[in-house]
Amino acid sequence: MNKIYFGDNLAILKTLKDESIDLIYIDPPFNTGKTQSRTRIRTIRDKNGDRNGFQGNKYKTIELGTKAYKDSFDFETEGLFPPEIVRAYKTIAPHSSIYFLEEFLRPRLIEAYRLLKPHGSLYFHIDYREVHYCKILLDQIFGRDCFRNEIIWAYDYGGRARSRWPAKHDNILYYVKDPRNYIFDSSKIDREDYMAPGLVGPEKATRGKLPTDTWWWSYIGKKGMKISDTWWMTIVGTNSKGRYGYPTQKPIGLINRIIQASSFPGQVVLDFFAGTGTVGESCIINNRNFILIDNNYQALEVMARRFSGFETIQWIGFDPTPFQYIKNTLLEERAKQNSEGTDEYSPEFKMLVTVSSNLQEE
Repeated sequence: MNKIYFGDNLAILKTLKDESIDLIYIDPPFNTGKTQSRTRIRTIRDKNGDRNGFQGNKYKTIELGTKAYKDSFDFETEGLFPPEIVRAYKTIAPHSSIYFLEEFLRPRLIEAYRLLKPHGSLYFHIDYREVHYCKILLDQIFGRDCFRNEIIWAYDYGGRARSRWPAKHDNILYYVKDPRNYIFDSSKIDREDYMAPGLVGPEKATRGKLPTDTWWWSYIGKKGMKISDTWWMTIVGTNSKGRYGYPTQKPIGLINRIIQASSFPGQVVLDFFAGTGTVGESCIINNRNFILIDNNYQALEVMARRFSGFETIQWIGFDPTPFQYIKNTLLEERAKQNSEGTDEYSPEFKMLVTVSSNLQEE
């Protein structure tokens, strides 16, 4: 049974059982100091409107609603932390937010470590402002040897800064609980069609190729393609059909890649900064179970509409029925198509994949 919680994630995490989660992806607030918002609008023709349209027609803008959250942890911390903690931060990270790292993130990451199964993984999504400080924190909680990758998600939207290089990427820190025993199966990543299938033969054309933003084109001897930790993938466009009207929504292709590589069908994925529930949709499509947590009522409204019609979800602390008047038939159909011929992995096969990952690294 999939679960969606409405409430404070720290309190809810404390109620979950030790070593009950196979994979965690989180996209916490980035501590940008701003209010992240997304306003949905509709335009209608009006001769006194505020917008100019095709052939000189005037249009009036109507706001349909705004979804937002405050992404700031600029709180007074005097007397909140021991003097040695304050001195340490002033020495190695004088411009960081001690409150954000110690009071907000640390206890939640400690719970994340407790909840992960021995073969479990954590993908921690952040940006350039805080990634260096967060890695120090994660190294302390998980252990430096449990760090696998810093994944760079590069995209083509965003601001056009003129006084510096425009920021066009996010950072995803990838940690495992046990560096000798974890799931990593890149063969399950969604493949793409060949542009010239006739040149590669029918077998390769049917199988498709790994994404070109993840794997280099050229072969090096007989070793095959080299994997990359830089993922080129566009953001969810403002007018995209997959947009749910919520700020900081992540593309499902990004989440699919993580879930496919670091978990098996039937396993449990946790996201305790759930937002629009993209992790949940990816789990439905990829035959995983999920637990989502968020304390923003607007986020729960979005998820209620997104998962309308799915009876396998248990809602805790929130009634989704007022927002589920339109059934999400598209997601239902995609889930149904993907469930046909689902791979069933035996315990022996799972162990073999884990062992082979370690052998490959050696």
